[in-house]
Amino acid sequence: MKHLLLIITLFLSCKTINSQNYEFGKVSKAELEEKYHPIDSSSSAAILYRNERVSFYYSSSEGFMQQREIHERIKIYNKDGFDWATKKEYLYQGRSNKESLSGLKGVSYNLVDGKIEKVKLKSDGKFVEDYSEFTKVNSFTLPNVKEGTVIEYKYKITSSRYSIDDIIFQYSIPVNKLDVKIATPEYYIYSKQPNLAASYMPKVNETIKNISNPFDYKVNIINVNEENIPALRAEAYSGNINNYRSKMALELSAVLNGNKIIEKSFSNTWEEVSKTIYESSNFGGQLDKFSFYKDDLETLLAGVEDDFEKASLVENLVKSKVKWNGRYGKYAQNGIRNAYKVGEGNVADINLMVVSMLRSQGVNASPILVSTRNNGIPLFPTHDGFNYVVCSVQKGNEYLLIDATEKYSANNVLPQRVLNWQGRLIEDKNVSRWFSMMPNKKSVEKSMLNVKINNDFTASGKVSKQLTDYIAYFYRDKYASMTPEDHIKSLEKDKGDIEISELNFENGKEITKPIKISYQYELSDGVDEIGDKLYFSPLLFLATKENPFKLEERQYPIDFVIPYVDSYLVNIMLPDGYNIESLPTSEALVFMDASIKFSYIIKQNGKYLQLKVDLDINNPMIQAKDYKAFKSFFSKIVEKQGEQVILTKAQP
Repeated sequence: MKHLLLIITLFLSCKTINSQNYEFGKVSKAELEEKYHPIDSSSSAAILYRNERVSFYYSSSEGFMQQREIHERIKIYNKDGFDWATKKEYLYQGRSNKESLSGLKGVSYNLVDGKIEKVKLKSDGKFVEDYSEFTKVNSFTLPNVKEGTVIEYKYKITSSRYSIDDIIFQYSIPVNKLDVKIATPEYYIYSKQPNLAASYMPKVNETIKNISNPFDYKVNIINVNEENIPALRAEAYSGNINNYRSKMALELSAVLNGNKIIEKSFSNTWEEVSKTIYESSNFGGQLDKFSFYKDDLETLLAGVEDDFEKASLVENLVKSKVKWNGRYGKYAQNGIRNAYKVGEGNVADINLMVVSMLRSQGVNASPILVSTRNNGIPLFPTHDGFNYVVCSVQKGNEYLLIDATEKYSANNVLPQRVLNWQGRLIEDKNVSRWFSMMPNKKSVEKSMLNVKINNDFTASGKVSKQLTDYIAYFYRDKYASMTPEDHIKSLEKDKGDIEISELNFENGKEITKPIKISYQYELSDGVDEIGDKLYFSPLLFLATKENPFKLEERQYPIDFVIPYVDSYLVNIMLPDGYNIESLPTSEALVFMDASIKFSYIIKQNGKYLQLKVDLDINNPMIQAKDYKAFKSFFSKIVEKQGEQVILTKAQP
């Protein structure tokens, strides 16, 4: 019966889509009356229609010009979908190539007393701001948006650039109908690459059309016409969800002249991509020796011989001199000289500066090109596959990685955004190679919990923690700038009826040392008295309460980001007048080839219960095909942590 209902729902949905008028302004009452999406009822919004056209026209003064036309209609079901009423377009503003947005029209539709009310987008809802030296942001927000509103907008972007943005097929909300057409002149040869990691793949049709204006040439056409595209939703520990988005990249591989002969060939190997990037004045040109930092380095490094020690000192110097402006980029935005003078720069300004300084001192330093986690993993050789750069220092067979943009990052402890598979290390314009960006050293969190069960059956005691490497970095990034009061509030959150006091936070800003935390606590709801018995979980408020992996099926890998060990040592003073009736059993669990291990060892030692719990994650990436087995494995961990000690009141 359920299958029959699903088929009927899909049939009715498809029938509605096929009969819908998608001409701009032809929003129907049925669209406005819809309370939830017929297929995905949990969605806060839906793209009712998206039409995207990419084409080129010939200008006698400019040559071929690119046009990208967007028409989109979106249904907002509830407040969580209000963000879809704001749209941003990042427009390139190069010295010779500029992008411009024109023809913007927008309308909000609401049903008021059975009639369709329209409110147009006006100038006060349109905004233009500088994003970087070569980028402007054009944004707009549709007016009068409420639960149930349908919004619609259209605009055109004109550009003299031949590069085409990725064509997106899948979004975080469902798409009822998608109509995409990409028409490129035969003089531009593009490599087409779909995202093979995506679970949804549209049907792509390719045709050729003859054009006779202003001269005869052929146009290569890509068409995608799809309906009922499922939403792409993040799942627990899914890492960068964009890695699994259905999309198609188009990279220009060659330009033909009027005789259809290759005039210019672009990079088609990673070696060529690396060479082209290195030869840029805003990349390799920033790595020469510069006089502007000479005196500062001589003073800083006087008497220092070890290359890694030099690297640490230079990293701290750059952090103290240049503030990161929050912008990514593999190319220097201001140039390292100006960034040093002004005290601000993008990622490349800062990290290429570190490389330049170290090379000037004879240190074997090289830049590593990276695609950040939110940029995805490059699918094929492409300049656009990289959007970030860090510094690598080699001493013998050892490597030190540096990112001087973050206050609390340390040697070989980089911001999470760059931990994305592998980067491209470039020694010079002719020598480059892949370099793993994933940590191979385990980060460790050790927790010690002392517990005393009081006469009123509250529990009190002390917690002590020590955090190393990436776990310490993540903690510093969150808490080092917090007030002690806010820190305590955060620690108390989701721990039941607890009161924390005497917080001590050591090495919060000493990035080369482990973090040490301790605090006193009093817990009012950790022990249950039923009759003459006491029940409690020995991990109390430190136990994992529920399994975050709830889905029956999973489309994406589980990504814990880093290998780590989470270790607990619990000492419980047994209350006077009670005996142990039962304890959880000690147990060891192993997932697959020991990629993840869990151990739970509990024993009585005189007046004390002692518990040692370890979760050891050797391989932080669990493939989707192993999801069900891992979900079951993690459920056992949660169940084990929730098992209770039972104490019985001693008979007088």
